[in-house]
Amino acid sequence: MVLDKRPRATDLGLKIGILPSGRNNTITDVPDVSVGHVTLNYGDGPLVVGQGPVRTGVTVVLPCSGNIFEKKVTGAFHIINGFGKAIGFPQVMELGVIESPIALTGTLSTWRVADGLIDYLASRNSGVQSFNPIVGECNDGFLNDIVGRHVGPQHVLEAIERAVSPNVEEGNVGAGTGMTAFGWKGGIGTSSRICNSSGKEFVVGALALTNTGDPRELRVNGFQIGEYMLPPRGKSIDDGSIMIIVATNAPVTSRQLGRLARRAVFGLGRIGGIASHGSGDFVIAFSNYQGNEFIDDDDITNLFRGVVESTEESILNSILRAETTIGRDGNVRHEIDIDKLKELINER
Repeated sequence: MVLDKRPRATDLGLKIGILPSGRNNTITDVPDVSVGHVTLNYGDGPLVVGQGPVRTGVTVVLPCSGNIFEKKVTGAFHIINGFGKAIGFPQVMELGVIESPIALTGTLSTWRVADGLIDYLASRNSGVQSFNPIVGECNDGFLNDIVGRHVGPQHVLEAIERAVSPNVEEGNVGAGTGMTAFGWKGGIGTSSRICNSSGKEFVVGALALTNTGDPRELRVNGFQIGEYMLPPRGKSIDDGSIMIIVATNAPVTSRQLGRLARRAVFGLGRIGGIASHGSGDFVIAFSNYQGNEFIDDDDITNLFRGVVESTEESILNSILRAETTIGRDGNVRHEIDIDKLKELINER
């Protein structure tokens, strides 16, 4: 499902930061990276646990082609605020490698999604008895029958089978189906930047699952939209979560990737996020460079810039591309009004 009728930041004439974006302005601009979604959207009316309404899904990022358990990519992880249920991240922090596709979903489906990743890895690695599935989550319970845990292992395998590059699907897709961003309907967003470092050109891409933020603090390219434009129901609780995936083909070590991951915080801050008490905010970063020569720390700043800019634009795209959704018990999250937004931007 591609939401072509909803614009991206670039469609509004916005230029986030100073670096050029990749060809499709998506995390899949990083060579050999692909993304797949499975969206579950059915049922209406009052919540009946185990039956619906269902507004959820799963999103999978494949860091490389082929057997990732055999290849393993360099990885790092950063906790902005730890109110979350992530799986597999401690081993990434300890060993500095990722051996699994990276999956995102609704909070209480986290463990079922991990089962699906293990099914996938075990089917391709006979005789192996330990895997480290990587799963991040955000809480979609305002719109979705979250306790019903409707995402299962079969949906993970389907998302992996659907993974493609390029992939510019955003908004109400996959894990983003039931999410809220700064009081508006949120979901999946993505972006990329071309970064020169050590005299060579690399790609930095980001994918955000946005489910956080106070609507009063929303900023669009530095302009505090929240002062002039709020969702129809006004202020909402800003607790929530955000998962940010940072990808690159730059030759960086796990330690250097950790430095990149920590810069995603600035992208979140630039759009108005504050990492409130109840917000589970995590960054997982990887490089699929397969070599033994790495850039010097003195040459890493432009990669930092790429992370900040692509993260900010990914979060913005997750809001712009999302559509109004009515969920369980008639709960509503409204799409941001593009016409009013354009008017405010043009008046600025």
